[in-house]
Amino acid sequence: MAKPETSALAAEALGARLPPLLVAAERVASTVAQGVHGRRRVGQGDSFWQFRHFVSGDPFARIDWRQSAKSGRGAPEGWFIRETEWEAAQTVCMWRDASPSMRWRSRQAAVEKCDRANLLLLSLASLLLRGGERVMMIHNDARPVTSRGGLDRLVAELDRTDEDDKGLPPNVRLPRHSSVVLFSDFLSPLEEIQALVGRFSAVPVKGYLMQVLDPAETALPYTGRIRFRGMEHEGDALIPRVESVRDAYAERLKAQQDGLAAICSAAGFGFGIHRTDHPPEMALLTLYTALAAR
Repeated sequence: MAKPETSALAAEALGARLPPLLVAAERVASTVAQGVHGRRRVGQGDSFWQFRHFVSGDPFARIDWRQSAKSGRGAPEGWFIRETEWEAAQTVCMWRDASPSMRWRSRQAAVEKCDRANLLLLSLASLLLRGGERVMMIHNDARPVTSRGGLDRLVAELDRTDEDDKGLPPNVRLPRHSSVVLFSDFLSPLEEIQALVGRFSAVPVKGYLMQVLDPAETALPYTGRIRFRGMEHEGDALIPRVESVRDAYAERLKAQQDGLAAICSAAGFGFGIHRTDHPPEMALLTLYTALAAR
């Protein structure tokens, strides 16, 4: 059990970083929110979305006769269906990798991979909560958050990292037919990731994997004699001339990413890549759009 003064210091440190992280997440979410409109999914609700032409099989009760009369065309070419936005809230379960490999950045990036993953997770949560969705973390005893006021609870739950974190989310029960969004560098063996996605598909849930990489991990910009230190007990690797292995490294990384994309495609998941030296807004827009489409 932690000493009282230790717990107090930890709480103080957490509280000190809550406002900047939340402010940054809300700013990113607000920027992206200007380019999206609601859930943009057809379904039962009261909010008008759009008119579309009548097609064979549509219920006659959904025809908007006033709009159809304005078309000046005969039936059924001039008939219009009034569509409303989908308004049943879904649960989006999120997780970010907190393993040691995520606690690293090169001189080419301003933030660690884990910090960027935190920002993307909270920004996505803010955007989803604005649309009326439920959000929850993937860990034991997690509860859904249903309003933007619960963002501070999500930040606190982000601080609950498992000392035995292996770079993959814990095996906990998730709501059926929910969505999952996972943030990691996904450099684990493809067999482990395939087993993870297969476990989610069996629930069943659908989702999205966002690979977060440092720019140095994508380009290997080093030259000369370099010693690479393993951050997760892999040991060190001394390479006399890094430039001599750059092409082989690029092929290995591409093979990993191609494998991730194939695993996700087979399971109906989405897959994306984000570099920490790129703005987070584009990655967030991609994520939100993918979830809305599902």
